[in-house]
Amino acid sequence: MRAVIQRVLRASVSVNGGEPQKIEQGIVVLLGVKDTDTTEIVDKLAQKCAGLRIFEDEDGKLNKSAVELGYSALVVSNFTLYGDTKKGKRPSFIAAAKPPLSINCYNLFVEKMKQSGLAMVQTGEFGADMQIELVNDGPVTIVIDTDEWKSN
Repeated sequence: MRAVIQRVLRASVSVNGGEPQKIEQGIVVLLGVKDTDTTEIVDKLAQKCAGLRIFEDEDGKLNKSAVELGYSALVVSNFTLYGDTKKGKRPSFIAAAKPPLSINCYNLFVEKMKQSGLAMVQTGEFGADMQIELVNDGPVTIVIDTDEWKSN
């Protein structure tokens, strides 16, 4: 799985032009599922995302997490995180997981994030047309690829 985590002052997602789902200060997580992923890694990834120490403490060091500070998260599925650009100019998405694996991993990730102690978890809608607005704070953007955990 791949997660792009952005520290934000505020963010929202609108699904198919509908009412925006909003958060104030917290994190936005764009989540991609690979065709070789399993649901077994989801809990660890959700804990890592919610617990990332990417917010400043009283000394200005990145030492606090969204959970510790009572912040929220916005989680959006994003298969394009597995776009392969090795050949040509049109990305291939062959490595992105298809349903039901992708849906199951996404839904489980959202549930685990809701159980993590965050103030609120808002979501987009899997497979829908979505518009995301955010104010990236810092900017602080972290990329986690669970394939990298396999070699450690």
